[in-house]
Amino acid sequence: MQIQTALFYLFSAALLFASFRVITARSTVHAVLFLVFAFFNASCVWMLLQAEFLAIALVLVYVGAVMVLFLFVVMMLDVNTDTLRVGFWKHFPLAGLIAAVIALEMALVLMGGFRLSDVPVADAAAVKLGNTKLLGIEVYTKYLYPLQLAAVLLLVAIVAAITLTLRRRKDSRYIDPAEQVRAKKADRVRIIKMKPVVEAPAAAAQAPEAAPQGGKA
Repeated sequence: MQIQTALFYLFSAALLFASFRVITARSTVHAVLFLVFAFFNASCVWMLLQAEFLAIALVLVYVGAVMVLFLFVVMMLDVNTDTLRVGFWKHFPLAGLIAAVIALEMALVLMGGFRLSDVPVADAAAVKLGNTKLLGIEVYTKYLYPLQLAAVLLLVAIVAAITLTLRRRKDSRYIDPAEQVRAKKADRVRIIKMKPVVEAPAAAAQAPEAAPQGGKA
């Protein structure tokens, strides 16, 4: 067995284990950490496939930025996983059916690539350009319209997220900074003069009532 084949099986096994632990870990923080580990192993597999650009992009974008953000958000929110697991087994059959359909579709798509009888021969000019430059040429020439469509979808998602964040809710309190600056003491505090009232102690008020009762007896 070659060293590359051994590394492929090693990284693939670690990737499958980390992916399984993402959905079975009881702690959300542990699930995020296992997802980071899964992304790292996936980047190693891409590195073995000589897709250096995708491997580095996965490490820098997802492991270095997105997953670290997820980890901080999960740690700050302190999500109660017990309430989220309520009704899990109730929806498990439907979720298992959807997962089986997705796995079947992926198998049908991937099996077509394994059935290729003729191995594509790399062009000498393409080899000199490198994977990163070839990927850029393919994306911005052959797949330009899907790239623009993905960019529009991301822009719509950003605008929607900002809109949902800045909307005013009925149950949330909002303070206008301009009103705070224009506030005056007369608008916030009102001084009222009242006459002092001294209440008689309770023991002193009950003493005169008790004396006649004792004399009468």
